[in-house]
Amino acid sequence: MSTSTAVSLNKPATAAGRGRYSIAKTIVIVFLSILVVTQVYPLLWLILYSLKTNEEILSGSFFALPHAPQWSNYSAALEGNYFRYLLNSLFVTSVTMLTVILLSSLCAYAISRFRWRYGQFVMLLFLVGMMIPMQATLLPLMIIFKNIHVLNTHLSLILPYVAFSMPIAVFILSGFMKTIPHEIEESAVMDGASIGRIFRSIILPVSVPPVMTVCILTFINIWNEYILAATFISSEKLKTLPFGVNSFVSQYSVNYGAIGAFLVLGALPVIIIYFLLADKITQGMVAGAVKG
Repeated sequence: MSTSTAVSLNKPATAAGRGRYSIAKTIVIVFLSILVVTQVYPLLWLILYSLKTNEEILSGSFFALPHAPQWSNYSAALEGNYFRYLLNSLFVTSVTMLTVILLSSLCAYAISRFRWRYGQFVMLLFLVGMMIPMQATLLPLMIIFKNIHVLNTHLSLILPYVAFSMPIAVFILSGFMKTIPHEIEESAVMDGASIGRIFRSIILPVSVPPVMTVCILTFINIWNEYILAATFISSEKLKTLPFGVNSFVSQYSVNYGAIGAFLVLGALPVIIIYFLLADKITQGMVAGAVKG
């Protein structure tokens, strides 16, 4: 068979391949476009919701623009103890994040770098912890916290937040730490470095990408948590932002516009932090997979 004949026979296959690639590319673009719309639309709807009057909201016109933007809803939201709830959320979230990073990094280091009999069993316990729904622990935690006198304190939120954030944090960090070459530690040991020094000076600096991922995921989950805050906190001065929205609901009326504005203001810190550090999540998630 001549070269020209072979080239002519390959042309239909090449054209067919390009056609399949074009169709697949179109399907991916359509799927991603639908995904973007479904993810962005709730936020846009919430912003429109926050600029409407109660009458417009109760009329059922969910897709309509506000006749006149009600910026006073944001004033009402700020006057409704927003800054107190914001400080409470910042305190609870910050303490939880620091505790989770400290404990999960130590656990992940022990599981991934040490050779001991129960390492895999401990890892299995953490994986089982990922399967336990938070709602199933409300009643036992309520009884325990009441007996140890920490109910209606920030500690009653921090303890379960740390417990439920630990499994995924240990999973992410241990997966990355397993990829760190052992030769680095062996060299440090020969130089007289202790285990604590190796952890502080070698393991943690190398593990910055997954640590940032754990920080962001923990921040988002804790910042938006409502059920535990509504169950364990009753004092007005201790409420966090998600639970503070109830302050706009009274016995005889509900300020829906102010609730929408309050939710927008509450979501704003998460949105800002996510967009600033979004690339860190991707780096941390794939860091352990791409290292040799």
